[in-house]
Amino acid sequence: MQHKSKLYLPIIISLVLILGMWIGRIFTTSNLSGNSKKLDQIFDLITEKYVDTINIDSILEKSFPDIIAQLDPHSSYISAKDLQATNDELDGSFSGIGISFSIMNDTISIIEVISGGPSEKVGLLAGDRIVSVDGNNVAGVSISNEKVMSLLRGEKNTKVTLGIKRNSSSKIITFDITRGDIPVNSVDASYIIAPTIGYIKVNKFSKNTYSEFITSLNNLCNLGANKYIIDLRGNGGGYMESAILMANEFLPAGCMIVNTKSRTDSIATNSDGTGSFGSAEIVVLIDEFSASASEIFAGAIQDHDRGLIIGRRSFGKGLVQQQIPLMDNSAIRLTVARYYTPSGRCIQKDYKMGDKSYSYEIYERFNHGEAYNADSIKLNKNLEFTTAHGRKVYGGGGIMPDIFVPNDTSGITKYYYNVANAGLFQKFAFNYCDKNRSILKKCKTSEDVLKTLPSDNILLENFVDYCKVSKIPAQWYYINISRKLILSIIKSLIARDTLGSHAYYEVYNTYDNNIKEAIKQINNGASKAPISTNDK
Repeated sequence: MQHKSKLYLPIIISLVLILGMWIGRIFTTSNLSGNSKKLDQIFDLITEKYVDTINIDSILEKSFPDIIAQLDPHSSYISAKDLQATNDELDGSFSGIGISFSIMNDTISIIEVISGGPSEKVGLLAGDRIVSVDGNNVAGVSISNEKVMSLLRGEKNTKVTLGIKRNSSSKIITFDITRGDIPVNSVDASYIIAPTIGYIKVNKFSKNTYSEFITSLNNLCNLGANKYIIDLRGNGGGYMESAILMANEFLPAGCMIVNTKSRTDSIATNSDGTGSFGSAEIVVLIDEFSASASEIFAGAIQDHDRGLIIGRRSFGKGLVQQQIPLMDNSAIRLTVARYYTPSGRCIQKDYKMGDKSYSYEIYERFNHGEAYNADSIKLNKNLEFTTAHGRKVYGGGGIMPDIFVPNDTSGITKYYYNVANAGLFQKFAFNYCDKNRSILKKCKTSEDVLKTLPSDNILLENFVDYCKVSKIPAQWYYINISRKLILSIIKSLIARDTLGSHAYYEVYNTYDNNIKEAIKQINNGASKAPISTNDK
């Protein structure tokens, strides 16, 4: 792995130097003397004359996020109490008990017990309900996901005692669990989706993402895959280095992967020619929630005509943040540069300093029809660039797909919204697994799970009856329109609750139009030399 570090070491060094110079300028006396005196005067007046006693430190702590947010949409302040949880997701692991849970009707229900984790070692099972933590009742009370995680996570080798309600026992069972390191997986699923085609779902770019990704590629290759679908839909990004290393696997030596431009410097990171999958055909799936590192990867593949990009226009986050610790163990994530794709496109969409409407830009896309019709996408023809083979691509924010696949609304009805908003898909799937766990625990694959299910008609009727109990009446006109969508979600969730997250994708992908288009294009050979459909 040493040679891989050469790809991103110059970027790290450069950003650290740039940041140091910036901080030096900000905190010079000449820059701060006027306003700092005014600030001191304001605080003195509040302390001496305000009608109530005020904690100035508390006011400042609440003000820091708003101050930093005035810079740009992605610079942020992270308090000391939130920093550890914020870092856990990207650091690739945290210390806890090793379960996935869901809160249903104020009950903490265990969805999955992570293989090899502390909970599995003491005998916790999927379907168990957590009723107490360290003797404190947590059942039947309003409790948030964040609160549950704060109770279950903790320092390695510390202990937590759980009271468990299990269907097979009339008494509460007590488990003493010693917390341990729990991996945060970046790859949700990796399997052969069609003959010679491997599928990999990447949910984030953490420190461990590249190692998980290359392991998945090698495993699929050993199973006969030589073409790959890389699903980055909903992937909001993370560490740039992981995206660079992933792109490096598919590019020959000397290809720019990303160009990072700060106020004072421009640094291009190129592939080093050590990638093992330079001849593999690839398709990359993106949508409006694919951002940052996802866009770096997709942009590099697209600009070098290395593969086909399918889906919808990506988010458009091309601002580079550096996390800097502060003296009280809080931190700021400060924007220090911008990303540019190999063709010269700036990934970042437009924004104005302090303008909060930026947060609603995605919703505006839906409102003017971009998710459903490629003609509704606002291309900036003044920001036209060309790929390595001369295809036209456009800047102005995000990565435009080579093939647009609209958001599928064919099964969306009033009934679907009612049951979805009430969380009844998840609740029904969990209850079904709970009642049939003795049968489902024998299943080894998602195909095994599907074979245990009743016919589609019976499964749908059972679901509708379940929803009636939750005060959502049957509306068969709408139910029949939503039939295919409802069944696909129920089956996918039952597979997930039985085998884990990978099984969800193995089932749901059989209904997914983006997946169908990707397989079609690969089988037609289009992923070898993508032809742009957005050149109008």
